[in-house]
Formats: sequence, structure tokens, C-alpha cells
Amino acid sequence: MTYALVRPRYLSLDAFAAAARLHPELVARLAALGLLEPSVDARGIRWFRAVDLAVAARIHRLYTGLPLNYAAIGVLLDLLDRIDELEATLRRRSWTSTD
Repeated sequence: MTYALVRPRYLSLDAFAAAARLHPELVARLAALGLLEPSVDARGIRWFRAVDLAVAARIHRLYTGLPLNYAAIGVLLDLLDRIDELEATLRRRSWTSTD
């Protein structure tokens, strides 16, 4: 079992958009598409994790670098994450088989 050593840092929509250098409406759209997953408090305000800034940057790089829409980028991100998992599993297996 693992425990977080520090509490995750949350940013408002505007603060997250400013830190990511994206328009707030685009950040809201990415959240609506499920590409970013904000937490919602009791008042209905969305809060974004600071660690998701890297995800936003990755989405922006893929969008500007490839002729894909944001929905397709969601599929691509899922595939890239799956590839990373498979490569990590393959590395672990190769380490254990050489011992």
C-alpha cells in the first residue's frame, strides 16, 4: 500500500489555464471530453490537479503536431498509455528472466 507524502495541489480553472498557457474555454472543453479529470467541490467548482499540467501539455503537443481532433487524441492517449504499460511489463519480465 502506498500513501501520498504531500497533499495534491489543486488549481482553479483560470489558474490551471494560465499555468498551462491554454484558454480557459479550451481547458473546460478538454474536461468535458474527459481528457482532463477535475475534482468538483460541493459548490460545483472544478479544481484541476497541478500534476495534470503535464497531461495538458501532452494533449496540446499532439493536437498541434498531428491532424487529429480532441476526441481522437483521447483514443491516442489511451493507446500510448497502454503501450507504456506493455513496455514496462516486458522490461520487468526480461529482468527477471536474466537473473
